[in-house]
Amino acid sequence: MTTRRKFLTSGVLAAGASTLAAPVLAQGAPIKWRLQTYAGAALGAEVIKPAIDMFNEIAAGQMEIELYYADQLVPTGELFQAMQRGTIDAVQSDDDSMASPTEVTVFGGYFPFASRYSLDVPVLFNKYGLGEIWDEEYAKVGVKHISAGAWDPCHFSTKDPINSLEDLKGKRVFTFPTAGRFLSQFGVIPVTLPWEDIEVAMQTGELDGIAWSGITEVYTVGWSNVTNHFLTNNISGAWIGHFFANMDRWKELPQHLQTLVKVCFDQSHMHRQQWYWGGEADLRVNGPKLKLTTIPDDEWATVEAAAHTFWDEIGAESETKAKVVAIFKEYNAVMEKAGRPYRYT
Repeated sequence: MTTRRKFLTSGVLAAGASTLAAPVLAQGAPIKWRLQTYAGAALGAEVIKPAIDMFNEIAAGQMEIELYYADQLVPTGELFQAMQRGTIDAVQSDDDSMASPTEVTVFGGYFPFASRYSLDVPVLFNKYGLGEIWDEEYAKVGVKHISAGAWDPCHFSTKDPINSLEDLKGKRVFTFPTAGRFLSQFGVIPVTLPWEDIEVAMQTGELDGIAWSGITEVYTVGWSNVTNHFLTNNISGAWIGHFFANMDRWKELPQHLQTLVKVCFDQSHMHRQQWYWGGEADLRVNGPKLKLTTIPDDEWATVEAAAHTFWDEIGAESETKAKVVAIFKEYNAVMEKAGRPYRYT
């Protein structure tokens, strides 16, 4: 006798199972992508590998993403070109580091004081319109902008203590192109090097400091072994980072795999947001290696004021840049008027 339970088990569910399995059988060999991240292996273990492992497990043979760390296939500064050509299929990076030729490149990574907290970034992209601008700009150059997320804040880690703006003068600092452009007005000498060379450059004296991350990364990647001090003032509360893909390869994916890519990459943003938020506080309090220093608020206010002048200079360069700057201004004005906990004075 066929009961309702038996019918559901042997009929409907079995049919559903065979339907789910059908795409795997029909495809034969899985779709394969090569994704390179800006991050080295130590950092990548937290900021990308869990998401790739999750994707490959859920994809269940329909698709596989092969993960490569910083500079393994191409130098980080050539990531965009390699993806655009199809040499690699996808990239995890900020716009600035991968030398994107778009109008929004200057805003990738650490655009000074555009964000104060990690939640600012997803709200700016998903509620205030930055996502649509990035989508349009990258579509023009044959690249799919998949998603944006908040990564770590930007602090100085240095050999010598920084207690005033005067202490920054003449310091050779590894940082991002846009951050370096902004910081040079305070006497900082921006230095560009391959990511894997930074630790040795600190040891040999080629560098005096790093303004590339928060304290979580400084400990994770080993820079806490070659620096002594950590400045609690930051020029950005959260890095703007992204996942991208070659547009042709993206369009080749069936809809359910496009959705799975988005879901797993969004999960990656959330994972690292929590990892940084907890790590930054814990390592400031319990980290055994770095001594904390602070530039007084009234002196640091001159840096914040300079950032708004910098925004206007960037906004004057093109219509698209002006739109982005206008969004930053609108958003931050709302946050300041909202008061605590959105902004503290």
